[in-house]
Amino acid sequence: MLPIANVGRIMKGILPGTAKISKEGKQTMQECATEFISFVTGEASDKCHKENRKTVNGDDICWALTALGFDNYAEVIVRQQALSLFFLSSETFRSATHIHYSTGNVHT
Repeated sequence: MLPIANVGRIMKGILPGTAKISKEGKQTMQECATEFISFVTGEASDKCHKENRKTVNGDDICWALTALGFDNYAEVIVRQQALSLFFLSSETFRSATHIHYSTGNVHT
């Protein structure tokens, strides 16, 4: 199961600041989120098994989400992966060229 403190923190971050979350509410969300993750991961794992692979990757998770009818979730993950790659490459570029963050000046 997912840690209940993490589930509660995520719920608290989404709900209005004045909202109260019961222990039972956190436990129910914990159970649902854990089941959802197991469901998607199981589908991705089955795909890998059929393809004689042992490692599930991000593409497998996106495929499983789409296959299970959660296309909108898969789209969000693909966009997030693209943003992560963009920022990673930007950080690598800045490090390689010694671009100063606050001024944008290039130091060689």
